[in-house]
Amino acid sequence: MLELWGVLVIVVVCPLLGALPLIAWITQALTGRQLAEVGTGNIGVSAAFYHGGTFVGILAVLSEAAKGIAAVLIARAFFPDGSAWELVALIALVMGRYSMGRGAGTTNVVWGFTVHDPLAAGFIFLVTGISFTILRDRRLAKYLVLIMVPIIVGILHMEDLFMIMAAAGLAALLGWIYKQIPDDLNLPPQDAKPDSQAVLQFLRGDQSILSLDDELDAAIVGNKAAKLSQMKRWGYPVPKGWVLMPYEDPQKLINFLQPSELCPLVVRSSAIGEDSEQASGAGQYQTVLNVTTKEGLENAIAKVQASYNEPLAVQYRRDRNVTDTAIAVLVQQQVQSVYSGVAFSRDPMTQEQDAVVIEALPGSAAQVVSGRVTPEQYRAFVVDTENLALIQLEGQGRVPAALIKQVAYLARRLEDRYHGVPQDIEWSYDGQTLWVLQTRPISTLLPIWTRKIAAEVIPGLIRPLTWSINRPLTCGVWGAIFALVLGEKAVGLNFNETATLHYSHAYFNATLLGQIFRRMGLPPESLEFLTRGEKLSKPPLNSTWENLPGLLRLLMRELWLEREFKRDYRKHFAPGLSRLSSESPEELDPSQLLARIDYILDLLHHATFYSIMAPLSAAMRQAIFKVKDSKLDNSLTPEVAALRSLQELAAKAKQQFPRFKPNTVFEEMSQSDSGQAILAEFDQLLQRYGYLSEVGTDIAVPTWKEEPQVVKQLLVQFMQGDEPPRRQERQGKRNKGFVQRRVDLKGRVTEVYSQLLAHLRWSFVALEQIWLNSSLLSETGDIFFLEFAEIRRLIEGIDTDLVEQLAEIIKLRRSQLAEHAQINPVPMLVYGNTPPALPLRIAPLSPDHTLQGIAASPGQAVGRVRVLRNLQSIPEIDKEIILVVPYTDSGWAPLLVRAGGLISEAGGRLSHGAILAREYGIPAIMDVRNATWILQDGQKVRIDGTRGIVEISNDLRPE
Repeated sequence: MLELWGVLVIVVVCPLLGALPLIAWITQALTGRQLAEVGTGNIGVSAAFYHGGTFVGILAVLSEAAKGIAAVLIARAFFPDGSAWELVALIALVMGRYSMGRGAGTTNVVWGFTVHDPLAAGFIFLVTGISFTILRDRRLAKYLVLIMVPIIVGILHMEDLFMIMAAAGLAALLGWIYKQIPDDLNLPPQDAKPDSQAVLQFLRGDQSILSLDDELDAAIVGNKAAKLSQMKRWGYPVPKGWVLMPYEDPQKLINFLQPSELCPLVVRSSAIGEDSEQASGAGQYQTVLNVTTKEGLENAIAKVQASYNEPLAVQYRRDRNVTDTAIAVLVQQQVQSVYSGVAFSRDPMTQEQDAVVIEALPGSAAQVVSGRVTPEQYRAFVVDTENLALIQLEGQGRVPAALIKQVAYLARRLEDRYHGVPQDIEWSYDGQTLWVLQTRPISTLLPIWTRKIAAEVIPGLIRPLTWSINRPLTCGVWGAIFALVLGEKAVGLNFNETATLHYSHAYFNATLLGQIFRRMGLPPESLEFLTRGEKLSKPPLNSTWENLPGLLRLLMRELWLEREFKRDYRKHFAPGLSRLSSESPEELDPSQLLARIDYILDLLHHATFYSIMAPLSAAMRQAIFKVKDSKLDNSLTPEVAALRSLQELAAKAKQQFPRFKPNTVFEEMSQSDSGQAILAEFDQLLQRYGYLSEVGTDIAVPTWKEEPQVVKQLLVQFMQGDEPPRRQERQGKRNKGFVQRRVDLKGRVTEVYSQLLAHLRWSFVALEQIWLNSSLLSETGDIFFLEFAEIRRLIEGIDTDLVEQLAEIIKLRRSQLAEHAQINPVPMLVYGNTPPALPLRIAPLSPDHTLQGIAASPGQAVGRVRVLRNLQSIPEIDKEIILVVPYTDSGWAPLLVRAGGLISEAGGRLSHGAILAREYGIPAIMDVRNATWILQDGQKVRIDGTRGIVEISNDLRPE
């Protein structure tokens, strides 16, 4: 029993002991400096010596030594002296030290291991001490210790497998941590506290010459060198190169290299902050070509270093808030260029999305970037980087077309490698190999705004009132979720920039979301993985580990989500909806309506959290437990429930009226008692589901209750059908499993959220009617062209100027919306904060006439295309029709269930259309880019909902 308590204490207490930031407290108390905000950000012994001086460093050593010894003594309180549990205690200590204490734990392990096994420790330190003194290579000595620990322990304890495994685990953990955090001894010794410089210089040892083959840290050597080393490790052809650190004596590198006429070198800058998303630094620092002698190399290095302090470079950094730090120098073998140039993975001028802009000339790339020679310009339109599908090449000159295509593919693949951030690439071709000389973000094309997800969450044209309400609700809740995970790391992030409007359509900030997810330790595409089923890249383990406490807090909120919703439903939503339903907004004056609106917005603030978390939670659980869509029951989703009720009512009506005229069936039913009973049920159904609309999240769109014609038409279509559409039947009892409970919760949340939005709309409609009667507004729908803050000022009567300008404001915004409605199609991505006004080029169909999307509902179907961009004119739909729509919200449900198949430009496997398609066994493909503009009415297509493929037939032309 004592040993069980020992395991529990080691697992709980030792990580907490390691997490205690004693070094940070000591340093701040004695020097006032916060180690987390200076240098590398590490909180370790080296950082204490560097930033605090010798006395602070000694105290740091003593504090960490005490923690290591304490961990061993804790284990000895429960287990025999020298047991393997002492090493387990050190492992737990180091884990806490790294994850929460922001340090490696080397000092903890050194002293703890010495107490654990003095003989083994003494032998290891003797060997490594001699090795370090002779070789003067701290890196080699550090890893030699890690290798020797399990070896020596294995020799001394051959019979104790647990002991050997614990020693190997401890060494492996330290080795992994060393790769995750920057080394404080890489910082320039001359910037350290004067009394610590000598010991730091000794501990640094003789630095081996850094090369692009090493894993380089951008915070130490700058983005240019770090990215080139990264690309080299990825397998891209990068010329061999070496890095001179800002504080290093260049003589060692000069002596090592052998420049000559046959092997010239190029000397370039790699300043910290250069080639970043905030500042490219292009042309600010010197580059020296054709270095052929050691003397020339020495002069070139001095010239590049001096360029950092040139007045123009200093002013450039100040203008862009780039901190003055230091400049590393990059020396590379110079490519003997046949052709060279630059490539922009996206057009930085026109922002044409598919265009790769390439500038090229025979000879060196320097003449292209210098601006002194006019290069040849090419434009390549790439639509499928993965399969190397280049559609079109514009431009002719001396550079071979095959090389231009190769450069275009290179540009797009590097863009993909850097999370979709557009890249500015320098390249050179020597007749055999296409070399990458540099890549950096095109800072003018940031941030990247995406319609993915946004096109499903709030689709279509958006009016000012809708956006002024939705944006603060959505951004505020997302910000709260992110802050919950990030904690202090959320400082500096503006969550209000999560979403914006371009062309009167909603866009999410992909750049900001990617940055947030990386800070959270998640892949940048995590949101699209959860909501749309897209591929997920490998998460960065070091960042995930660092954010483990925040991720655990989010996990706890997810686990308690259902209980919290039930509590809020009893406390807020049920009483609120009851009050709103019992109150007629038409009987309220403007001040009362404003109070009602504020009350609804307060409820919506609570509901928005669940409307975001419930779908994410359901998607996460489904992905983790790999539950097929067909195994889930979406009967609690409002549109599914509404259609089931309508279908049952249609079957009952057809029994009573087997022969009817579609255009007069409602008049026929009103003339008999049985018919009136059916009409009464229909009215009850409208009362129950009347809050649904074409776009559930847009309060500017009328609800079914206001415009019931579409529901009446569906009832008639159900009655006309020889056999009503059958929903998918599931075998056995309804699954109440771990995933299904979240799907059910999502349905209940959607119902509450949609009802609140409907009440909000009806309140604004009532207010609009008052203002129409008083001639403050002149046309139905005008109120939705005002922002909520403007409506508040009008009600409160505090802005007379607004009253005078009201008609002109509404006219201008109506005109802008009409103009944006003509943009066909709306771009899926917008680069930068100023979107282009030019119409978007639609890429032609690929040679095999297929379109690819997300497989959302299995099965195959062949039929003719019917493109429907909105619900203003509803055509007859039958099983011979493949419906092509821009998005699928709840209002589209009456049409979807009658079609033979569905193709949607936006959405994923969890969207409204996908759920309904699976419910009724209709093949469906989501996320088919520009489908409503590429496909034409009457075209014959075959869709495969299992593979997500649309095949276009050549034998029939569009009607």
